[in-house]
Amino acid sequence: MEWRTRRAVAEDVPEIASINVAAWRSAYRGIVPQAVLDGMSEQRRAAGWSGFLREPEPTALFVAVRADGRIGAYCSVGAVRLDADAHRDLPTGELFAIYAAPDLRGTGAGHAVHEHAREHLAASGFRHAVLWVLVDNAPSRRFYEAHGWRCDDVVQNLRMAGEDVVEVRYSRSLG
Repeated sequence: MEWRTRRAVAEDVPEIASINVAAWRSAYRGIVPQAVLDGMSEQRRAAGWSGFLREPEPTALFVAVRADGRIGAYCSVGAVRLDADAHRDLPTGELFAIYAAPDLRGTGAGHAVHEHAREHLAASGFRHAVLWVLVDNAPSRRFYEAHGWRCDDVVQNLRMAGEDVVEVRYSRSLG
């Protein structure tokens, strides 16, 4: 399957929100509290993504699109959010989110959008990048490792619906 990547536009937001909710419910079942998954709303996610599109450079949202116009995956990136995640010597970007439609996993959509987003970070002057992934999300961890990311063994706890969920940081060079 061939994927074309581009910057997301406002018309993409409903499909991005739909992918977001479906991907969470598929990938995180048994990892995050079920109440979180059950409480997800495409409308709330769409509002968040609409706001994200208005963020200034280098913040960006990219999509991988099939020839028929269907979005298969999206990826959001920008400057690192937390000072503690920044490399001490190199300008640091962050991969905030990457999700593929559950029925299109393994088709190359995630790879295509990942590469586009990585190139954007490098072109924006970043030489190092980080991301956070749920410790128990083995498929995503394998995807990141196959794409040159390495686990830093830095962890943080997220509180979701009264339960702790553990994330681990990954990083990679962009130079």
